[in-house]
Amino acid sequence: MSSPVQTVRLTQAQDFQFDVDFGTGLPALRTDEPPPLGQGAGPTPTQLLASAVGNCLSASLLFALRKFKQKPDPIHCEVQAETGRNPEGRLRVLKITATLTLGVPAESLEHLERVLSTFEAYCTVTQSVGSAIAVEVQVFDSLGARLK
Repeated sequence: MSSPVQTVRLTQAQDFQFDVDFGTGLPALRTDEPPPLGQGAGPTPTQLLASAVGNCLSASLLFALRKFKQKPDPIHCEVQAETGRNPEGRLRVLKITATLTLGVPAESLEHLERVLSTFEAYCTVTQSVGSAIAVEVQVFDSLGARLK
């Protein structure tokens, strides 16, 4: 279980590029804004938000299936973050769509319906973000059948 407080440190490298230090010996990550504001030399804050949602959902789904001793690996996740203007004309993330794909056919997994009905509720990031941004989650099996 992780600490109740997570700390990251950002240091400006140049212009809109920041080095994100996650501490505890993890490699730093350079972020940037896309042109014309930045140079596109790293992931944007929106991409980091999308990756956090996708990572948390993927881990939650994997954890829930493994609780039942199931092997859905490898799980793939594609996340789209739709940006647009809010009523005040400010750029915002308006919607996040996460599409998870299991690495095996659905019929090879037991308790799948139960897992699909509950795994999102345990995703800390998605549940937190979802109170402000619409989040749509889709799940497919390795044969392309939509499960959720």
